[in-house]
Amino acid sequence: MRNFDTWLETFSDSICTYDFFTDFKKVYENINSIKVELNILNSLIGSQSIKQDFTYIVNKYPETLQCIPILLAIRQYEIIVNDTSGKNVINFKDFKNANIELYIKFMQKTGLFNLLANSKIKSLQDYITGVEVGLDSNARKNRTGKTMETLVESHIQNAGYIKDSTYFTQINTADFKDKFGINLLSYIKTNANKKFDFVIKKDGKIYAIEVNFYNTGGSKLNETARSYKEIATETNNLQNFTFIWITDGLGWKSAKNNLRETFNYMQHIYNINDLDNNILKKIIK
Repeated sequence: MRNFDTWLETFSDSICTYDFFTDFKKVYENINSIKVELNILNSLIGSQSIKQDFTYIVNKYPETLQCIPILLAIRQYEIIVNDTSGKNVINFKDFKNANIELYIKFMQKTGLFNLLANSKIKSLQDYITGVEVGLDSNARKNRTGKTMETLVESHIQNAGYIKDSTYFTQINTADFKDKFGINLLSYIKTNANKKFDFVIKKDGKIYAIEVNFYNTGGSKLNETARSYKEIATETNNLQNFTFIWITDGLGWKSAKNNLRETFNYMQHIYNINDLDNNILKKIIK
């Protein structure tokens, strides 16, 4: 019989690898895709007549407009702005019937003309590099999940399983019947569209594994613990099927009551420390 508090004390504070912090490959790819347009717009830096110069550039090289949103760290090309005249929809991608005055107003009101004309920056490519690095930090949450999946997958492989042969990734509940002969949809009702991170097949038995890591707390953790408890409940009497949840991270410290409830109910809930102690080999026989 495992003790929850003892188990929780073995949770990891980080699974970051060196490539976790910034995806520079993606940053450079994003910059290279607009480097020509950025170089054209560079001519606006220090301009003494920026409105006229901007108008000239947009008329001759309208594709440069696609670079404007990213100067404000915005990914989308259509921006809606409210002012005293009402709601303005400004499209930086579809500019065939563009209203140049609307773009000029946008550049003035957002401060971009001031940024460029008063030489607050020296190079738009350098400036965008900083913007892209900042935006990429928002993707760290997704990278945390991917890093955890990679870590768990290495343990699955070390246990002797082979991808697309004895273990599979990202399998929907709807695919279980055709792939494994188990109609999960007849059992899982509350999470009918569930996609499992890993599924291991051994000796006619199926082990569905869900994986996550939480650096910080939040309401999502309580919902996660509740939903996985429901999956365990709904599949408890399903023959030749075992649901395994592998989770970790100090974010659970703030949601430990919900995690405790699930831990006390689920037979197969583990963390990285359990993986390091060969839990997969012990439960999948």
